[in-house]
Formats: sequence, structure tokens, C-alpha cells
Amino acid sequence: MVSRMLPVLQARRVGPIVFYDHMGPADFPPERGINVRPHPHIGLATVTWLLEGEVRHRDSLGSVVDITPGAVNWMTAGRGITHSERTPPSVLAQPHRLHGIQIWVALPQADAEMAPEFHHHEAGELPHVMRDGMEVVLIAGTAWGERSPVKVFAPMFFAEARLQTGAELPLPAEHPECGVHVIEGRVAWGDANLAEDQFAVQLAGRAAPLRAREASRVMLLGGAPLDGDRRLWWNFVASTPGRIEQAKADWREGRFAMVPGEEDDALPLPPG
Repeated sequence: MVSRMLPVLQARRVGPIVFYDHMGPADFPPERGINVRPHPHIGLATVTWLLEGEVRHRDSLGSVVDITPGAVNWMTAGRGITHSERTPPSVLAQPHRLHGIQIWVALPQADAEMAPEFHHHEAGELPHVMRDGMEVVLIAGTAWGERSPVKVFAPMFFAEARLQTGAELPLPAEHPECGVHVIEGRVAWGDANLAEDQFAVQLAGRAAPLRAREASRVMLLGGAPLDGDRRLWWNFVASTPGRIEQAKADWREGRFAMVPGEEDDALPLPPG
């Protein structure tokens, strides 16, 4: 599967979002799919949003959920969680496509060691903002006078918008840092003209509205600046090198809780 980290990391973060992964689109024949073995996280929340396909989430809390387009998985790692991500057996029986987005949201320092949580929200629970020539789904956070039911820990927003040619969408003024990723189409954002698979970030000042130069599908995200620096190593996010080293040791020595039934299939700690 094609999975790529887009240039958001050149800015190191957008609001509390420190990692952005565009997965696919990838077409699989029968009996082939994704098989991400159990691995650990600390200090962050992972947010999975599918555009096409289906993924089965299992974690060390005992959660087992198949995510489909329009629904959202929010997994808060806190002091430590383990999870796996795989194509469900029913989907493997036939040709299928997978296309989606996963972001990592750094937890505020006060919440970094909280107990892990997992929450799943179906498509009908999320706010939809309808305006002339556009439809926006607010996945998480606050924007356009709406609030998603997804639990967040700092001011932020994460949304998908479908825009008809010429439609103009203001970005939420309450969030000082914003990012735009074009999934399909072409948009103008201030002085920037963005085509498919391009990502732009604004970290200061009020963001210009987004204007569709053709029918477009875009992801929008942002929020307030982080409360201090963060370090990323493998699947760990922390404010200090010592916390990263502790997480390495905990995974190496088997001190993380494991995914029930998958205890013998965990990914090894990478070198470094």
C-alpha cells in the first residue's frame, strides 16, 4: 500500500497535529490487504479517517472495531497503548481499495500520561456544514459554529470538505494555525494554488478563505500552538528524550499491555 507522510512535518506541527499520513489509494487483489501488527504509542491520539475501504482496529483495551468511510476512530494513547490495524477477513475475500488519512495529535503535557482510551463515532454522529456549493464534515474539534462529539484535549479542528467549482469556504477564525491537503481537484488559498496531493500550512495570522478552481475534495486541519516542543521517535511522542527512552525500554522488555489474542505477533523495536 502507498502510504506517505506529507510535508506538514516541514513545519513540525499544525496546531497540536504532529504527523499526517495519506494512505493510498491502493487497490488489492483477493487475499491481500494491510496487516499492521501490534505496536505501541505514547503521548498522542491517533485519528483514522477513511475515504474508501475498511480497516479493523484492535487494541490492548480490548476494543475491536471495523472502521468504514464516514466514521472516525480516535485512540488516545496517553501513558501507553498497543494496537493493530488489518483488513477484515470479509473484505479480503474480494478485490478492494483502501484510501484514507491518519493524523497524530500530541496530547497537552498535562494529559500526556493519562490512562489510554478508545472512542469510535459513526458517520451520523458528526456535524455536516452545508453551504452553497459545498459540504463539510467536522471530524473533530470546533469550526463553522459546530462542535464534533469526538473528545479532544486542546483547541483544534479536523474536517473533510467537498467543494463545487467556484465555491469559497472560510477557514475557522478561532484557530490560528491551519493546514489544507488537496485529495482531488484544485484550490486557491490566498496566494497559493494547490493541486491534487499538495499540502499547505499557515502558522500565523488569519487564514484566507479556500476557493475551488474545480470540483475538489480537501482535508482541513489546525488549532492552537502546542504547549512546548515535542519529540517523535517511531510511534512515540513525548516532551523529553528521557520519556522516549523509557518507552523504548518498556516495549523492549514487554511492559506494555498487549492486544488480546495477538501477544505473539508484536512488531519489534526498531534500531536506534
